[in-house]
Amino acid sequence: MEAIVVIVGFLGAGKTTLLKKLVDDATARDWQPFVVLNDYESADLDIAQLSEKLDAKWLKALSGSCICCSGISELRDSVNRIPERKNGITFIEANGTTDACSLMGFLGVGINERFLPPIQISVVDVNNWQQRDIYNELEANQIQVSSILVLTHEDKVDESRLNNVKVALQQLNPSAHIISVAELDLTQLPEVAPSNNIATKLDHHKAHWASSSIDLPPLPDYQCIKDICEALPPSILRIKGCTTIANQPSYMYFERCPDGEIYVRPYRGKPDTGAKLLTIGPGSDKPLLERVINQALSSAKQRAE
Repeated sequence: MEAIVVIVGFLGAGKTTLLKKLVDDATARDWQPFVVLNDYESADLDIAQLSEKLDAKWLKALSGSCICCSGISELRDSVNRIPERKNGITFIEANGTTDACSLMGFLGVGINERFLPPIQISVVDVNNWQQRDIYNELEANQIQVSSILVLTHEDKVDESRLNNVKVALQQLNPSAHIISVAELDLTQLPEVAPSNNIATKLDHHKAHWASSSIDLPPLPDYQCIKDICEALPPSILRIKGCTTIANQPSYMYFERCPDGEIYVRPYRGKPDTGAKLLTIGPGSDKPLLERVINQALSSAKQRAE
């Protein structure tokens, strides 16, 4: 029977990084992974980062709906249509504001018998754990029905902070295994049982946020990326985009995480969506994105003069 592994965690916790590791581990062992990735606006932008690891027929992007509620039927149908493979394993990455308890409650109903009961892995950013202000409740909800809690960004905290986070996690989910990324053993995942922890119910509307996207023109320089990310308000917790810089032919991917850090890296190939700017969080709307882009382009023009 085939294992289904659902990866949840707050925005910027490191879900996609963990997913890439799991895919690498699976293919190195001659397993055949299938990946389903969900996001608010354009899941295609993120899932293309896996195209160098897997053929497109083993990748499925689900955009525009939340798989913990309105998108659950599409998710379930997508899983049931996954081709049967000799050593198959399915990974599902949920968007960063998913109501993880509702997702697990709905997903296990109606899945084909060839699949094992889904298990959930929650990615926990120990540096920012429960420092999300009004979003602390959502972050805490995301670990309560996970079988495994994978800690990330441990290098950014001291031992006291790390131990305090572990204690808090254990109190919220006493049955979960708490491990680092390096300790996660892919071969044991098919043997992991779904969590039997009783979770505190989350007001579901707290898992639904504003989101927006807009086409991006080619940017004159790298400073434009920083200007765009820094001009958007802190209420927007997730910023990501893909565009070209100056006359360079290749695309660059960029993101601003909830802690304010900005990352820029090469993007493999050309995105099917074209160059895009995506935002998630209160205040996300196209007029704001248009204004910020125009301001960045204006500043770039002044630098060039």
